[in-house]
This record gives sequence, structure tokens and C-alpha cells, in this order.
Amino acid sequence: MKINTYKNMKYLVYLILIAFSYGMAGCAPKDTAINTLTKKEVEEGWELLFDGKSLENWKTFNGGKVTGWEIVDGVLNNSGVGSDHGGDIISKKEFQDFELYMEWKVSPESNSGIFFHVQEGIVNAIYESGPEYQLIDDKGWPTELKDSQYSGANYDMHAPQEAEVVPIDEWNKTRLIVKGPHVEHWLNGKKVVEYELWSDEWYELKENSKWKEREHYGMAKKGHIGLQDHGGLTMFRNIKIREL
Repeated sequence: MKINTYKNMKYLVYLILIAFSYGMAGCAPKDTAINTLTKKEVEEGWELLFDGKSLENWKTFNGGKVTGWEIVDGVLNNSGVGSDHGGDIISKKEFQDFELYMEWKVSPESNSGIFFHVQEGIVNAIYESGPEYQLIDDKGWPTELKDSQYSGANYDMHAPQEAEVVPIDEWNKTRLIVKGPHVEHWLNGKKVVEYELWSDEWYELKENSKWKEREHYGMAKKGHIGLQDHGGLTMFRNIKIREL
């Protein structure tokens, strides 16, 4: 097996930065606790999809118990082994109209995605069903990206506008709002994508995308939330949702 020394060194440096950040987190004041809801959030109807301790709200796509994912100091890590679609996970509960919030970061040259309205049993891969909010190492990806492949994109459909990711060792903040056909992608406090499912524009974009032959892609009006295990380490925390 050919070893990419440069990439391995980048990954090692990144792990050192992560270890340092975990150490600093241990010194943080209690009011910065992750994976918790404030009293106001509870009153507004928010619920945690991840409490930092267990994966009881999640299952493997088209499968059962989650395998390969780890919880490290309250942070959910995908397998990070470099296998393509090694074990995507979905929420056990289905959602129709909702606001989803989470924080995430990727390791160098890694990418993942957040899916919604995911359906099981009718497709073999999560991306053949639910639309994808793209997560990727924008600045360090080794090959040229299409506009619709940058973080915050509706993958291969809508390119993010004026999107800015934070430095790779910091946490990005994502909001995904779905209400009927209306969808908004927010990244670090800025709305970067907005579209209408099943509109003429949406069908035209689908016809000219990799989803052209995927009849079930984006067609469901309700479904699971999904997180992708796509190759390389991606980390998630503060995953919360409220139904609209």
C-alpha cells in the first residue's frame, strides 16, 4: 500500500490540535457546556438528537445498531477510516417541517454531509433519497471543487453564496430550515442557500445533476435526518432540532 507521507503528517498535526482543544475544553466554564438545552430552547420546542453520551436516537441507515462511530469527550466522531460510505447514520425519528442546528468540523482532506427527508428500504445509499447539506475541507481539498460542492451547498444542486468556513480546528455552525417545500441552508450565521423543493427550477437542476437517474432523490415530504460516514474524520456536537 502506497503511503502518502505528507497527508499523514497533516492528519497527525490535526489530531494534536484536536487533543489540545479537548484539553482546553476541560478548563472551560460550566456555562459553555455542550449538548445541552437552555430553558428558553426547551420552551421553544427544541430537543437534543445527541446528548454527548449515547447514540440512542440514531441507527445505521438501512440497518440497526450504530457501529464504527465514537463518542469522544461529548463529541460524535464518524469512523474516519477513509472508506466510502462506511456507515451512514440516521435519526430514529422522522421529521417533516423543522429547524436543525449542529456544530461540526472536518479533518484535512475530508468531507461529509447532513441529509434530511431520508427514506429507508427504497434505495441502497442515503444520498439517493435525502438532499444533502455539504460539509467539506473547503480550503484543503486536494482537487478542484465545483461551486455546488463547497460547504453549505445543496450538494450538486445549489451552490452556497458568500459562504465562509472557520479555520479547520474550529467549529462551524449549521442551521437547516425545512418548511414545506422551502429550504434554507445557514452557515456560521449567514444564509448561504435557499430553494424550493419540487419547483420548476429544482426539477431542472435535478435533471442536470448526478441525481438525474435517482427517482427517489428529494421526493419525500418527511423522513430521517442523516449524517454521512464518507471518508476522513468528521466531528459533530450540539445536534438539536425543533419541529415547525
